[in-house]
Amino acid sequence: MDIFSRISEYQAESEKLSWSGTFRDYIELLRRDNTPAMTAHARVYDMIVSHGVEEKGGSKKYNFFNSEIFGLDHTMERLVEEYFHSAARRLDVRKRILLLMGPVSGGKSTIVTLLKKGLEQYSRTFRGAVYAIKGCPMQEDPLHLIPEELRREVEKELGVRIEGDLCPSCAMRLRTEFDGNIEQVPIERVLISEKNRVGIGTFSPSDPKSQDIADLTGSIDFSTITEYGSESDPRAYRFDGELNKANRGLMEFQEMLKCDEKFLWNLLSLTQEGNFKAGRFALISADELIVAHTNESEYKAFISNKKNEALQSRMIVMPVPYNLKVSEEEKIYTKLIGQSDMNHVHIAPHALRAAAIFSILTRLKESKKQGMDLVKKMRMYDGEEVEGYKEADLKEMQNEFAEEGMSGIDPRYVINRISSALIKHNMPCINALDVLRALKDGLDQHPSITREEREKYLNFISVARKEYDNLAKKEIQKAFVYSFEESARTLFDNYLDNIESYCNWSKIKDPLTGEEMDPDERLMRSIEEQIGVSENAKKAFREEILIRISAYSRKGKKFDYSMHDRLREAIEKKLFTDLKDIVKITTSTKTPDESQLKRINEVTKRLMDEHNYCPVCSNELLRYVGSLLNR
Repeated sequence: MDIFSRISEYQAESEKLSWSGTFRDYIELLRRDNTPAMTAHARVYDMIVSHGVEEKGGSKKYNFFNSEIFGLDHTMERLVEEYFHSAARRLDVRKRILLLMGPVSGGKSTIVTLLKKGLEQYSRTFRGAVYAIKGCPMQEDPLHLIPEELRREVEKELGVRIEGDLCPSCAMRLRTEFDGNIEQVPIERVLISEKNRVGIGTFSPSDPKSQDIADLTGSIDFSTITEYGSESDPRAYRFDGELNKANRGLMEFQEMLKCDEKFLWNLLSLTQEGNFKAGRFALISADELIVAHTNESEYKAFISNKKNEALQSRMIVMPVPYNLKVSEEEKIYTKLIGQSDMNHVHIAPHALRAAAIFSILTRLKESKKQGMDLVKKMRMYDGEEVEGYKEADLKEMQNEFAEEGMSGIDPRYVINRISSALIKHNMPCINALDVLRALKDGLDQHPSITREEREKYLNFISVARKEYDNLAKKEIQKAFVYSFEESARTLFDNYLDNIESYCNWSKIKDPLTGEEMDPDERLMRSIEEQIGVSENAKKAFREEILIRISAYSRKGKKFDYSMHDRLREAIEKKLFTDLKDIVKITTSTKTPDESQLKRINEVTKRLMDEHNYCPVCSNELLRYVGSLLNR
């Protein structure tokens, strides 16, 4: 389909969404389905839930945030359950400002942007439809036309709740244009749009001397004063402030606590009573979700000022920390690089992981748990198993420091340094060492870190380098072992025979002589030690393997060593240890012979075909691992 056909189709789809009728028609619509009468808070919650919710281990994951927010599932669960869900049920939480508080580049603005875009798209769906009095500058709720005395009866009949009153503009039109006849008041469907200033308002603080409260509440139209004769005539007023335009939707306060106090005072009444003061009018009703964001230092300064107690009591503060999972941090960098014009530069596998390891280490706090260092903690946070520690230990560590994740290196700094590496090298590919070098060089230019922090961060870069070295060796190990697949299976079968004999207290037959022998403890331990199985844990590990084999057998399936992650790693490491000399010679020789060249080509091809390496970084990896093995 060409571009213009798609544009025409989009316009046709938008036209299908239009609806107009009288207030009587709207009431008939509500009799069939009263969801259009839901509050702004309920609409946002409904929008989030409509994308799906996954429940696992007593926790909920909201799919709405999946595309943009990484590693903050617990924070998002708290946000939805403690604020949006409660507010949607008309609990008192809806009368609070939602304040997202966290470190720079932690995802606060991204969360708000997602909510705004989501609300725009949701208003184009059947369930998310929004209806308003036609021509109202505040997309007024049509149910406000119903007189106060009749509302309880209507609420009972339609199964809705009516809160708020007509805006001054609609109240005057009802008197002058329709002579109080509410049945004939025109109603239309409106589409929430930030660009068109319908249902979404955004306020950003600027110079207090030049910024006017009219930015929030609208202003007098002096060009019409002579025509209408009074500043209190709604026709002489522009209801175009951000609070007016955000009615029925969402109001964003950017860097809220940097605002001048007079701007924040308007929120006291809006949050608690659902109305605000504008011009020479009575209080104006508004149904809108107010979400603000700020950093931790601004928030601490705000709460230390006693004058702010009234506003503080009207806030729900939701901490938004940095992500603490390496694999999720990688996704953040992948997303940000994907939005740039540098997609043509190949980023070698594990390059972003090395950067992520460094970032996460800077954000973690040293646990008081015995034997737990930052690297082990990092691995457990990322879902890896660490011998000697259980799920309960992980939960205990996650609850150990309330402020964990509220400091450290931000993703923006890392992506700036990766960008620098991409531009500086002007190469078709960059690897983990290029990225770590760029991160290290940038620490001297980082404006906010102390000398002590710099030393600590340099150490974390060294740790990230060691972690990458292990990953690189493991990658080459797997590629070489692949060439010796038959050897791996033979080793596995041999191990299996021995552990079966060990667990059954029986002898094992020598395949050549037929002689009965004790299980080969040295062989079994040489494999198990590769993955840190201790002497005390060996029996449990061996029994676990036999239980797994038995379970597969009952289902009529054949068990393979690759079906057990830890066993596969142990077999590959053991084989690699045995092949180490071959790998060292193959990767470091300057003039490989025919057999060595063949093996190098096989390994390179496997790296490219199955692990996303390019010719440049696969050869660099071979050389680098060769140098590591020869040290």
